[in-house]
Amino acid sequence: MIKNFSADYILPVNQAPIRNGVVSVTETGEIIGLYENADSAEIKGQEIEHYEGVIVPGFVNSHCHLELSHLHQQIAESEGLLSFLSSVIHTRKAEDSTVKEAIEKADKAMFENGIVAVGDICNTALSKETKEKSAIYYHSCIEVFGFNPEKAQEVLDASLALQEEFGSLPTSIVPHAPYSVCKDLFRILRHFCREGDNVLTIHNQESDEENKFYRYKTGEFVDFYENLLKLDISFFKPQARDSVQSVVPLLSKKQKVMLVHNTYTSLKDISFVNRLDREVTWCFCPNANLYIEKKLPKLDIFVHSGVNISLGTDSLASNDKLCMLSELKTISQHFPSISLDTSISWATLNGAKHFGIDNKFGSIELGKKPGLNLITEVDGLNLTEASAVKKLI
Repeated sequence: MIKNFSADYILPVNQAPIRNGVVSVTETGEIIGLYENADSAEIKGQEIEHYEGVIVPGFVNSHCHLELSHLHQQIAESEGLLSFLSSVIHTRKAEDSTVKEAIEKADKAMFENGIVAVGDICNTALSKETKEKSAIYYHSCIEVFGFNPEKAQEVLDASLALQEEFGSLPTSIVPHAPYSVCKDLFRILRHFCREGDNVLTIHNQESDEENKFYRYKTGEFVDFYENLLKLDISFFKPQARDSVQSVVPLLSKKQKVMLVHNTYTSLKDISFVNRLDREVTWCFCPNANLYIEKKLPKLDIFVHSGVNISLGTDSLASNDKLCMLSELKTISQHFPSISLDTSISWATLNGAKHFGIDNKFGSIELGKKPGLNLITEVDGLNLTEASAVKKLI
């Protein structure tokens, strides 16, 4: 059975918005037609469901932590990254059943919020069961942590063992953050990335303390390692430059890289990365940035630099909800010059491209099965505080 959907606007993402356009889909969700209006010869006389609002593809959540869903409303807001990390370390341990129940609930919420694909950060295999039966496509990013050079190979081996537990589900081995992965581990991971497909994602510059640590080996991270983690960091030498400039050259040239958060990234940092031979996507999680640091990245400088941008929700430990529309509304509120026509690609196609699933997701194109969302309560192509998302298919 074929269904025809129309709205005030359709945003295919790969082309300009279509006012009063019509999209035709099969019962399996495959796009078989995209038309300028209801008078198009191919659909003239057919039943068309018309809605007030904007039809967009299903959302791609480029960065999430399902495993932290049980920490919803458990960690204080606006106390900075180091305080947040300490709270996660001290509170994340829970019964497996509790964690799994929260994961299932979060998966259901994301589906209802129109999310069709997720890049999910993993430190255990507790999300496997949910992912196997979910209607959402998941790419599980298995993190390596290791700031002790002597244990670098041991850390990678443990991550490879965890990857085996995920079986045939899509996975990658990824570094956690510049401040939690030593050079030796970066080098081992780069060697690992030479074979096969292992798209990378790494947390980047969530706190200015990360930059201070890499520039001068000063600031709160020194105390974090010595007093909280009881780790000798005498081996670490300051780089006299920001963390992203120090770390990206250590990553594999073969693999795509997603830099996540970028709250304290400068124009100089962006220019440095642009000069490297890397396929880089800059991922932002606005609501989590506000939750943790009470600060947003300078999105306008990324837009003006013409870089690839995607969006994520981060975790329920650092967000009130796992909702991509909520992230878009925050962007609209704080950066009104960024149009929905622009930001919608960040919430759909760009993330799909990074994870290699844009043949199915991310845009309303013939032959794809991207899912269709209706954004209601809009002002033309502008979001409002009342804007909501309804899953059409």
